[in-house]
Amino acid sequence: MELTLLGTGAPEGLPRPDCPCAACAAALGPDARAATALLIDGTLLLDLTPGAAFAAARAGHSLGGVRQVLLSHPHDGPAVEVPAGLPAPGRVPDGRELALLTGHRVRALALDAPGTGYEVAGPEGERLLYLPPGAAPSGLEAVRTPYEMVIADVVGRPDALARLRSAGAIGPTTDVLAVHLDHDVPPGAELARRLAAAGARAVPDGTTLVVGAYEEVPDVPRRTLVLGGARSGKSVEAERRLEAFPDVLYVATGGTRGGDTEWAQRVALHRERRPGSWRTSETCDLVPLLTDPDDDAPLLIDCLSLWLTYAMDEVGAWDDAEWADGGEKALRSRVAELVGAVRAARRVVVAVSNEVGSGIVPATASGRRYRDELGRLNAAFAGECEHVLLVVAGQALPLRG
Repeated sequence: MELTLLGTGAPEGLPRPDCPCAACAAALGPDARAATALLIDGTLLLDLTPGAAFAAARAGHSLGGVRQVLLSHPHDGPAVEVPAGLPAPGRVPDGRELALLTGHRVRALALDAPGTGYEVAGPEGERLLYLPPGAAPSGLEAVRTPYEMVIADVVGRPDALARLRSAGAIGPTTDVLAVHLDHDVPPGAELARRLAAAGARAVPDGTTLVVGAYEEVPDVPRRTLVLGGARSGKSVEAERRLEAFPDVLYVATGGTRGGDTEWAQRVALHRERRPGSWRTSETCDLVPLLTDPDDDAPLLIDCLSLWLTYAMDEVGAWDDAEWADGGEKALRSRVAELVGAVRAARRVVVAVSNEVGSGIVPATASGRRYRDELGRLNAAFAGECEHVLLVVAGQALPLRG
């Protein structure tokens, strides 16, 4: 089954008309995108958009062989003119299946937003799933085998991928393509980086792909360290890297700090930001979580700097005498055990830590000791990670991977 993406952008396209934002200004050349429309084997058109015939011609195809046009979502604005020779667009009712004379079968999926998702099976049995903008499957049942290809609003609805992964609809070799791309994320390298973290990719308008052929499916890194200063956006970046995955275990190392209302407000804001399907564990006992053979859910640790505070409390590292009398050795042992557990981890791990070594030199010996030990911990932890990011002013700068 052959798929040609006539457009990959949001309904208004990218850049948006008359939009002065930085993302739209940078959406030039291959990063410019028309509204999303899919041509399958030259016979099935999913979503009719303005200029579809010209887009097909630019991609080396014709709409002359199209036998069915299906719409996936309501189209605002004036009605799109149907090119001569094309059948009138329609929509398959949720749960119904449509058999085409070409050997394709189309099944309509119910969504949690206005519109219809389409599962398309080719004559040889290969399957793809197409979701409209801003939508995720509703009441999705367990899938026997993963789709060969999923085409969805990855940026706008990453939780749709989480639902599909939970149902077994997305596997390690599923080619996840991001479409309905808008100006929420700058195009180019930043878009590619964010999509890769979700196991997805974007292709230029006019790209033709063979469904079922193992293409450049991004490998999700097993271990990632996200560094940054206070309020840099490091926690948001870490959470974003896992929002397309189900059943994430969020490990909060800061505890509750009873009686501290300001800390309680911080914790509440973090909880509100996280998907409802995530679990939370408030603990600094990280090694058992990293090495648990019975739990393969992704792990988000926020943060290592608070874990270090706890570890230094436990070994008496703040007192010079205790530090010299075995405290330093005990802390080194704990850090080595944690780093070894990260190396051995078989689950996806994203950890957050503060980068404090570039600021003012602490005025106290204990403060300088904490700064130095955090620098050592960050370096050792980063050495075991495939991806290391430094977040500055909300912008993630890749240091590794």
